[in-house]
Amino acid sequence: MGAPSVRLLASAKLEHERETDMEYATLKEKIAAHKIARADRDAAFADIWKEAWEAGHAAGAACKPRAMHVSDMKGNLIETVSDGACGFAWLTVRGANKGFGHWLIKQGLAKVGYTGGAQVWISNYNQSYERKAAHAYAMARVLEANGIKAYSDGRLD
Repeated sequence: MGAPSVRLLASAKLEHERETDMEYATLKEKIAAHKIARADRDAAFADIWKEAWEAGHAAGAACKPRAMHVSDMKGNLIETVSDGACGFAWLTVRGANKGFGHWLIKQGLAKVGYTGGAQVWISNYNQSYERKAAHAYAMARVLEANGIKAYSDGRLD
């Protein structure tokens, strides 16, 4: 599934490299060529994002979290939470000021993270840490397969 996106991204990069080596008769021609190259790159980024999001969603839906049992101080069972432990998960794409990370921020899909990079918070799956973590991890693997430096992270609440 990742191969077509890799080819699209590589094709967009090669086209951009060809255009930077070319000489243009006018500045208007150069600007028009760069606009087309940017549109191609953005389309490749959109395809990669869609592929990553779908893989993440499938992983989150397929995840079977361990139920969390809430008890009082005496050990009496109060409640069973079938979604498992509560927590947060996110995806970080390195380089929020360039390439795919910059595109994510421009599209409103990510924000600049406290420690750098473009961060995408996984807010699906109610409070289920395990499902959110599975979603973020699957997305990171797809992005890495497409040559984008990304990793998943999370924490329990």
